Amino acid sequence: MKQRIAQLALVVRDYDEAIKFYTEKLSFELIEDTRMPLEKRWVVIAPPGSTECCLLLAKATNEAQLASVGNQTGGRVFLFLFTDDFWRDYHAMTAKGIRFTGPPREEAYGTVVVFEDLYGNLWDFIQPRDANKSNRP
Repeated sequence: MKQRIAQLALVVRDYDEAIKFYTEKLSFELIEDTRMPLEKRWVVIAPPGSTECCLLLAKATNEAQLASVGNQTGGRVFLFLFTDDFWRDYHAMTAKGIRFTGPPREEAYGTVVVFEDLYGNLWDFIQPRDANKSNRP
């Protein structure tokens, strides 16, 4: 049996501002932007070179959803973005104004820094070590 997580829903305030942030600031690719009934859209983005999991941008449509924008995990790191060259991408992200919560650090699992997206969601940006078991093809 083979299964995989294909997409994760990320609740956003506005489709277009989220697309702009992820494509321009993080260089994500816009995979799909399909308009649906009732002003909904099916918006899928992915990091450059990604072949597995994507993000589905889901526009908040009520007060409870709006309250979770930027805090889907109660203040914990929410998403984990792996890279093959930490310093190349860290410097590019810094130049594009990405806000980091502290300096990069070396951990047993790899080089890591936490950053915030446009809504304040926390992300771990990681270049994993070869011994990191989650660093699978």
